[in-house]
Amino acid sequence: MTLEQLQSDALSRPHGFFSRRGGASSGVFEGLNCGYGSTDQAEVVAINRARVADAIGVERGNLITLHQIHSSDAVHVTGPHAGEVPRADGAVTATPGVAIGILTADCQPVLFEDNEAGVVGAAHAGWKGALNGVLDATIDAMEALGAKRERIHAVIGPTISQSAYEVGPEFFERFHDEDPASARYFSNGKDDRMHFDLPGYGLGRLRAAGVAHAEWTRHCTYTDPNRFYSYRRSVHARQADYGRLISVIRA
Repeated sequence: MTLEQLQSDALSRPHGFFSRRGGASSGVFEGLNCGYGSTDQAEVVAINRARVADAIGVERGNLITLHQIHSSDAVHVTGPHAGEVPRADGAVTATPGVAIGILTADCQPVLFEDNEAGVVGAAHAGWKGALNGVLDATIDAMEALGAKRERIHAVIGPTISQSAYEVGPEFFERFHDEDPASARYFSNGKDDRMHFDLPGYGLGRLRAAGVAHAEWTRHCTYTDPNRFYSYRRSVHARQADYGRLISVIRA
């Protein structure tokens, strides 16, 4: 099966929000699992990543990812890591022939570009990273390379939708304490439960940061198991592990 490479007309640079289709993994990881942090076979994950590098048009060693830790840190990459993989959740580059990738399984994968400046970015924005500013940090890092936020286009890829994202009152309070206006991203659920609009929150942060354009592809990871991995769905199904989707953009 060929890879499924979801794209946005808002981005001009080669990019893709890859679904799970077209990979070599099996079992609960069936498809294009690109996460070395999973318990999938490392050699199979390498095959999957090689297929993504080929699809995006870079040498296999020039598909660069991070050690993601739900932080608000963004780093500048120019090629394969020399030594330890950076612990961060945003990456930027202006180096031709380099592609940066983000791994997700419900969190937001966000791809950025200032096409005029030739600067691209990618961010892993779960609720914690988004709340603490990883999107803003990625934009700042792009500007340090010559981008201008008023030219940046940002696209949120497949992520968990509000109807599938049930949270407790303490979660709501954490956002409300940071900014009472965040209440608009929550809807009432059963009893004391609420539903959080993660991509809506991401779009709000991006627009508040002053980017030229921000959108969500409107794909929900939780409700489409044939196309996407989902951490939350794996927990509900009591599966031992889950695959990681990859989203990539090339400078």
